[in-house]
Amino acid sequence: MNEVKTVRKPAEAAVIRVRSKGDRPRLSERLFKQRFLLIMSLPFFVWVLLFCYLPLLGWSMAFQDFKLKGDVLQSYFSAPFVGLKHFEALWEDLTTQGRFFLALRNTLAMSLLLLAFGFVSPIIFALMLNELRAKRFKRITQTISYLPHFISWVVAAGMISVMLSTEGPINDLLVGLGLAEKRVPFLADQNLFWGIMTVSEIWKELGWNAIIFLAAITSVDQGLYESAEIDGAGRLRKIWYVTLPCIMPVITVILIMDIGWLISVGFEKQMLLGNDMTRNTSEVLDVYALKYGIGQSRYSFGTAIGMFKSVVSVVMVLIANALAKKTGDTSIL
Repeated sequence: MNEVKTVRKPAEAAVIRVRSKGDRPRLSERLFKQRFLLIMSLPFFVWVLLFCYLPLLGWSMAFQDFKLKGDVLQSYFSAPFVGLKHFEALWEDLTTQGRFFLALRNTLAMSLLLLAFGFVSPIIFALMLNELRAKRFKRITQTISYLPHFISWVVAAGMISVMLSTEGPINDLLVGLGLAEKRVPFLADQNLFWGIMTVSEIWKELGWNAIIFLAAITSVDQGLYESAEIDGAGRLRKIWYVTLPCIMPVITVILIMDIGWLISVGFEKQMLLGNDMTRNTSEVLDVYALKYGIGQSRYSFGTAIGMFKSVVSVVMVLIANALAKKTGDTSIL
């Protein structure tokens, strides 16, 4: 019986060995190999340093009685230290259910409504788009849903005001169909303001927020769908048992990040659509800080509000991340 021998050239031979600590490339060598990546990331590093971390030095104003008198630096360094005075004022306002209490309540209410409906809506929308078989109709639907994201809130608020005015098309439709006996002043009813804000935010960001979920769905292994079809699963069962479990890590990460923004809902739409009649439900923390902080030259008080928001947001992210890590394998930290 003839023996077949395989002869490999020295150049083709694979040499497998474990590097020792002395064989690791030095830091200078690694930096040189990645020099182009470092150069590309340098502008972003400078931007984050200047606009995200450097302003944190201004947090010390929350413990001062800062008054702007001529030169900013001179006013900053000469401001007297008052300790927790401004935080005590916030706590007193909170316990007595003053304006800060109302602003915090409105912020949390709008954020929770948006988290309950605005977070789920893009997932459902992405699942529905994924099930469309008509590619042309799917592309048109995606394009239309993306467009509101690129409209500024100034323009969007103008459109919403026209639609919801007493002489607008929404009231015409309600009265014409007999669903309302008289025209409803939507933007003058404080009980409707939270719902209007939630629906407006969903309309504006639905298509844009669905992009990441659509990208996650496209990465699902098609063999899983084929196996589910062999087992007799229909569309709904494939969505429930294949698509959703496969994109659950992405959903978890986005949920953790959204929880960090629960106490920050912005101020543009509230200022543009709010008025004196809806003040008790439209005034959020950012608007409160702008009115009673910067608007009244109480810069230290406004800084205390911003510091409160940041600390609470970090704590909420850490708690959400810990719960996600405990209940599953997905986390951001």
